[in-house]
Amino acid sequence: MIVRFAPSPTGPLHIGGVRTALYNYLLAKKNGGTFILRIEDTDQKRFVSGAEEYIINTLKWLGLEPDEGPDRQGDFGPYRQSERKELYHSEIQKLLDTGRAYLAFDTATELEQMRASQKELGVHTPKYDHTIRHTMRNSLSMTDREVKTALDQNTPYVIRLKIEPNQTVIVRDVIRGEVHFDSSELDDKILIKSDGMPTYHLANIIDDHHMQISHVIRGEEWLSSTAHHVLLYQAFGWEDTMPVFAHLPLILKPTGKGKLSKRDGSKLGIPVFPLSWKGEAEQDSFEGFREYGFLPRAVINFLALLGWNPGVEQEIFSLEQLIELFDIEQIGKSGARFDFEKAKWFNQHYIAELMDSELAKLLKPILLEAGIRLKDDKIFDLADMMKDRLETLQQIIPKTTFLFEPPMDYDQKQLRKKWKENSSEILSALIDQLKTLPFEDPETLQTQVKKWIEDRQISFGQIMPLMRLAICGKMQGPDLFVILHFIGKSQSIERLENALETFPKLLQT
Repeated sequence: MIVRFAPSPTGPLHIGGVRTALYNYLLAKKNGGTFILRIEDTDQKRFVSGAEEYIINTLKWLGLEPDEGPDRQGDFGPYRQSERKELYHSEIQKLLDTGRAYLAFDTATELEQMRASQKELGVHTPKYDHTIRHTMRNSLSMTDREVKTALDQNTPYVIRLKIEPNQTVIVRDVIRGEVHFDSSELDDKILIKSDGMPTYHLANIIDDHHMQISHVIRGEEWLSSTAHHVLLYQAFGWEDTMPVFAHLPLILKPTGKGKLSKRDGSKLGIPVFPLSWKGEAEQDSFEGFREYGFLPRAVINFLALLGWNPGVEQEIFSLEQLIELFDIEQIGKSGARFDFEKAKWFNQHYIAELMDSELAKLLKPILLEAGIRLKDDKIFDLADMMKDRLETLQQIIPKTTFLFEPPMDYDQKQLRKKWKENSSEILSALIDQLKTLPFEDPETLQTQVKKWIEDRQISFGQIMPLMRLAICGKMQGPDLFVILHFIGKSQSIERLENALETFPKLLQT
């Protein structure tokens, strides 16, 4: 089994493309096959510098590194289509020789005139096909002498696939079953452009054949083009080696309506790309899952279940488990909704599973970027304190502001609920007691404070909520004694003394 992921280097890699790469990878690894990365860069006008490197880095970050590709040479190179031009021209000559392809010398103006005249006749979607090719300037309508003259004069031309009408083209798809196309509805696709570069359709078929691709897994949008691809396999006489096709369902917007687009990420404030991409214009720059604070394992787990049903109730899978369970025939036909809340749920699970040392290593650069400099042991403590509370790594900053800055505001609703006539007296006594206690570890501190509370015969509800409000400004947060230990004795007492002075004033407003 040999599969390929074949993106075009025209910009950042959409999350739908990542899912395609993942399914190809899973299928290959389950069957002891080969996973190839092929860069389809035949459209030089849309080529974007840095896009190929982005694709390679994405697969590397996700742990889906190909067995062969531009940076991993193997048996089927070269792996950039721009470096395979000789092969395409050698193969296209076979189609010209057998009359399955032809030269077309039509200018842009002539093509536009053809479309306009077709629309006047009531044709809603004019196309270059069997109904009009005899009226155009091509090697089917021109004499041999006219063709030779045009070539001698270096007249620009393209090479088109000649499609015969009234044929039923059958595409056998693992996910969608048999799909039938009427060849009379198909246009004579361009195979070689006027710049000598092949189009996607020709290069794709030739490369898949020569790379011995056994399965083509790609997005639903390519299903309509597959009829042309089947005809190309037939034209070359390669029907017996035609790969198995599987066209994946769309990834839908979070609402479930419409295809998820790259612009949806900007509109909804969610990542739809694996890594961040900085375009030349601000509107062409996008934040990625990695920079948003996702772990690669979470992204893999989330994407794997966007369209594929493993047949079990379990939701958390390692990459190894996904490989073992993956079955291409269990991919659904209908679109899969991009549920970002579910993505965060997966990420929270994988963050919580990290060892404190692993999480600390990931948090350190985020803290430094925010101007927070901590010793490694303090970052380790922070990781231990927050690991069950983070949906993304980037949340470490907004969720821990209270650890690095005294609260500027307090939850007055909770303060009014918890403050009693003797609260000032109790809070003052607690401060005096804390001044005598060591803050070396949270467990000992907690034991001593609780003993003090019990000895004074006051309830925990009389003091603990006020302590949390004084330290954090709100009722939410990690274990209070872990926080006290983290910020230290001096800072803890300072915050409590400030609260003792501030709380009564707030209650008077």
